Amino acid sequence: MKLIVVDIQKGITDDRLYDFNTFISNTVKIIDTARDNGIEVIYVQHDDGPGTGFSVGDEEFEIADQVTPEKNEKIYIKTVNSCFGNKEFTSYLENEKEDTLIIVGLQTNFCIDATVKSAFDRGYKVIIPEGTNSTFDNDYMNKKTTCEYYNDMMWPNRFADCVSLEKAVLMMQEKSGRS
Repeated sequence: MKLIVVDIQKGITDDRLYDFNTFISNTVKIIDTARDNGIEVIYVQHDDGPGTGFSVGDEEFEIADQVTPEKNEKIYIKTVNSCFGNKEFTSYLENEKEDTLIIVGLQTNFCIDATVKSAFDRGYKVIIPEGTNSTFDNDYMNKKTTCEYYNDMMWPNRFADCVSLEKAVLMMQEKSGRS
């Protein structure tokens, strides 16, 4: 089991997100639980390219202060929606022979959805803890409806196990033998 923290970066981590405070609180709890139970936490950052304001070296590109990685935690950079677009990330997971990924982060309808489906296509069991992904309003749906669409309809029983925060915590504790 590994925890993948996707694109929680300064430029998009603010109260414009759906249920921002719950998202941050739940995500911090999942990260802390993973660390407390010896589950590797891996960070992925999205790079829109030089000159965009959301690229390596830009303040908005940096990982948000609420979820700062520890010194020993891996950080990968991607330039496409799915984390699996980074070949080093993909190779690392393949070499680890990991079968379960807990995926949290931003944005529900972009990089989280692409990563969930890419992980599923590669045979991983995907876990999505409740309230650990979020997004903004878009031209088709408001942010609440968008999050509900993916977490309640699109992913469950297809691509991922969408579970309560408490169940995700218990799963991590059981994995480490500390339940």
